[in-house]
Amino acid sequence: MITVESLTRRYAGFTAVDDVSFTARPGRVTGFLGPNGAGKSTTMRVMVGLTVPTAGSATIDGRRFADLPNPGLEVGVLLDASAQHAGRTGREILAVAAATMGLPGSRVDEMLELVSLTPTEAGRRVRNYSLGMRQRLGIATALLGDPQVLILDEPANGLDPAGIRWMRDLLTGFAGRGGTVLLSSHLLHEIEVIADDLVVIGNGRIVASGTKDELLASAGTLARTPSPRDLAHALEQAGIPSTLAGDGSVRTEADPARVGAVALAAGLALTELRSAEGAGLEDMFLSLTADTQREGVAA
Repeated sequence: MITVESLTRRYAGFTAVDDVSFTARPGRVTGFLGPNGAGKSTTMRVMVGLTVPTAGSATIDGRRFADLPNPGLEVGVLLDASAQHAGRTGREILAVAAATMGLPGSRVDEMLELVSLTPTEAGRRVRNYSLGMRQRLGIATALLGDPQVLILDEPANGLDPAGIRWMRDLLTGFAGRGGTVLLSSHLLHEIEVIADDLVVIGNGRIVASGTKDELLASAGTLARTPSPRDLAHALEQAGIPSTLAGDGSVRTEADPARVGAVALAAGLALTELRSAEGAGLEDMFLSLTADTQREGVAA
């Protein structure tokens, strides 16, 4: 289990992570979502001891990563598939990691087979690997010590459709055997398919967390109009909080009938009005992080 409690990290006046708390539980895949710069990578770096928190803590089964006697046997980590020694072969990288953990050399062959790197590919230097091959090698390294916890940042980046499906099956199988998976990705469809729980971060703070089904079911009402800012203003005047999503829609927790009545009273034409339940993770994500998006924010 991964437990993050009141985690804060500041850099010279800039707060990258601000009082973040959440739990990733065994037997489940937790999707960790947020726009670029939201604080995901900083949070994950604190989890694995690469960044010291300003305040709060991140623990693996109750212990800091730095206090684990042989971390690779308990936590598998993939934060950057390109951060591998370019001059070594894939087999050499796994062999060094296995020796560091005190594992037999046979474990290297098991992992190469698991991630479908052929003997020829394993004998090539990493500088000649595609991004997808580097991802497979990174996953092999993360799983080498047979850990119970996986912390993965964009592991499907660079994989083809067959590779993405393979990754999906691998991680769901890992969680199904009681493992804990924390997965960060911008491939929202894949997160929607694979994740049991979701944690959404924006501007360094948690904006939503819970089971995937709970969060998608509580999405509220979605409305579209040629004048989304006017609709948002009319809702505000009626005492109804709303959010302008990155796709130009307006979201609110009020029911559709009430939103329609406000739009009618304000003389605003609606092109779409429906319950947002079932709209999908992408719509929910854009709504929750609308004020942190670089692209697509309604003018």
